[in-house]
Amino acid sequence: MELARLAVVIPCFRARDHVLATLAQVGPEVAAIYVVDDACPENTGEHVRANCADARVRVLRFDRPMGRGAAIVRGYREALGEEMDILVKIEPDGRMDPARIASIVRPLLDGIADYAKGNRFFAVEDAAAIPRRTLWRNAATSLAHRMATGYWELSDPANGFTALHATVAKALPLERLVRGDAFELDLLSHLALLRAVVVDVPMPARMDPARVPRAPRFPVVSRALRRVAYAYFLRDINPATFFLGGGASLVALGAGAGLWWWRHAASGLPLTVAGALLIALPVLAGVQLLVAAAQYEIANVPRRPLHAHLVKRKEPDLSATGWVRPGS
Repeated sequence: MELARLAVVIPCFRARDHVLATLAQVGPEVAAIYVVDDACPENTGEHVRANCADARVRVLRFDRPMGRGAAIVRGYREALGEEMDILVKIEPDGRMDPARIASIVRPLLDGIADYAKGNRFFAVEDAAAIPRRTLWRNAATSLAHRMATGYWELSDPANGFTALHATVAKALPLERLVRGDAFELDLLSHLALLRAVVVDVPMPARMDPARVPRAPRFPVVSRALRRVAYAYFLRDINPATFFLGGGASLVALGAGAGLWWWRHAASGLPLTVAGALLIALPVLAGVQLLVAAAQYEIANVPRRPLHAHLVKRKEPDLSATGWVRPGS
């Protein structure tokens, strides 16, 4: 069987001081490395051309800054054009250990996932290098991001150490993905629309407390509403469709009755037992239905990889990987 070809995409902006060290750590299991210079004022791309002799490295450059997400998409497109099988993305600044590429691609090679991402919060010792304010920020935003993407079992949703199966990448609307720092979050939301299987791969954090990146801005509410509307009303009709529709209708009915009574209470309209029941019962029943919808949603996480029908390729040598094959 043919060997799976791994590609690494590295978006660069003000990365001149770190990128060569990162490139030197990329192992021989990788077939191609795409360094995408986002019109970096430090000329990171030219610095790589002049000082890196690795034949696997391709340097790409934008004439003007397009955003980190745009740089990643360009790297993806170049890798797909060269018929790579798995697209790995790492940052150039040393926060991600290239020696763990073998771990991040393992679930895709095993055929159990379409997309894998790092998780710095899987174990207490893995998160030891993360500043406390970053830990609290992740805890505060994790629930919102899970609502937006529908991947309720994932943590560290903005982690940038990722691996994407090429077949799934071809099915994504790459030109519509966010061009800025929220690229990974937007990618997850689009993968959810495809019902791609996504898994976390535990890894320790490598972070300089003096250079903690800002949390990316992401339209959580609009992405969550779009995903729910598409998954439960447009693409499919399932129990959650009735739970959501009935629950929202009953809550609106009870809330409307309450507002009607409140508007007329000033004129002396009494609140009878029947009136109180008319307000309370629809709200309580609607909340119960919405809870049932949430339970169905959490249990409905995708389990069947999109690329499962493909012919399995021979795997590269991934000794020292941290990924354990299920059932082994």
